[in-house]
Amino acid sequence: MKISTLLFSVALWFTLLIPGFQVEKPDIISVEDWGGKPPSGEVEEHEIRFITIHHAGVEIPEDADPKEKLQGLQRFSQNDKNWIDIPYHFSIDLEGNIYENRPLKYPGDTNTEYDPTGHALIQVLGNYEVQKINNKQLDAIAHLSAWLAQEYDVSTDAIATHKDYSDQTVCPGEDLYTYFEDGTILNRIEDLLSN
Repeated sequence: MKISTLLFSVALWFTLLIPGFQVEKPDIISVEDWGGKPPSGEVEEHEIRFITIHHAGVEIPEDADPKEKLQGLQRFSQNDKNWIDIPYHFSIDLEGNIYENRPLKYPGDTNTEYDPTGHALIQVLGNYEVQKINNKQLDAIAHLSAWLAQEYDVSTDAIATHKDYSDQTVCPGEDLYTYFEDGTILNRIEDLLSN
């Protein structure tokens, strides 16, 4: 009995020390909880190797209901674009709440020339060419990105933005992109991964 207790204690100690166990999964609002539908079909599955940040590109007022915005985006994506779902895997609202979108096993979609296969796509609701990103959103981007990096063994060198892969866009917007240029977001991610 003492040996099994000792083995459990040693296993727990190693688990706490091994990189990859330190970032807790953030709270994520499920598709069902925001009133979304399942994907309208299937596409070839992929493996996550990158994490890429987008913005919606549409200004969102503070009193807007993010669930309604996501429902509208899903309808547009499935009915008008003929995509299987919202093109992103996660969305973040103005309060820093994280919403599940397209299942991670399926690559996202894009209107630009880059291939999103292998990318976990995070969309921040709003247009950051005209809006200002806030600290709650920055915290959510960092926490979600760190957790995804841990879960899928993605290097921080492989965390970037839409415009880093495409010459056809200003996404994720000038204000949000500033926090990538100055290292703020990547430093927060690295801090979470090293704790």
